[in-house]
Amino acid sequence: MTPPADPPIEAREPPAGVEIRTESGADRLAICDVVARAFGSEVEGRLVDAIRASTLFVPELSMVAELDGRIVGHVMISFAALHDGHLVHRIAVLAPLAVAPELHRHGIGSALTRAVTARADERGEPLVVLEGSPVFYGRLGFEYSMPFGIHIALPSWAPPEASQVLRLGRYDPSIRGRVVFPPAFADVVED
Repeated sequence: MTPPADPPIEAREPPAGVEIRTESGADRLAICDVVARAFGSEVEGRLVDAIRASTLFVPELSMVAELDGRIVGHVMISFAALHDGHLVHRIAVLAPLAVAPELHRHGIGSALTRAVTARADERGEPLVVLEGSPVFYGRLGFEYSMPFGIHIALPSWAPPEASQVLRLGRYDPSIRGRVVFPPAFADVVED
């Protein structure tokens, strides 16, 4: 059974002058700063670095928001495994999404999410999964994953609906199973 949908929230457009683009090597320190400030911890920044160092990193799926010459947001999609009995599918996973705290609720996170998922769709990915707010991600097309047969083990503090999936143009309902995150995610697993 699908949980009741949260009431729609009007999506905001980012402030004028925000450029969404692929990250470059010169952005790395600024990305680390934005991620640390957004999450209030260094852990998620280590996740970004670990993903970059892994074979699951896709450079064109790591994007930044730039405003007045400074990085104010970052998002990346990498890959995880979806285990379905003896079958294993490679699937796209969005994590982390970070926006400078002073610019929360200005549409930057939404713009980053739309841009990176559009690129994943262009690459032919069938879906994107994540752990996140059903309210925020729901208005961007993400849905509770369990009705689609996709299980994400969540931290004990997260509601079940934080297990999210975005079905893309090449979505195939036979792609089901349990999400197994790669070792890069081990540092951010909390109970």
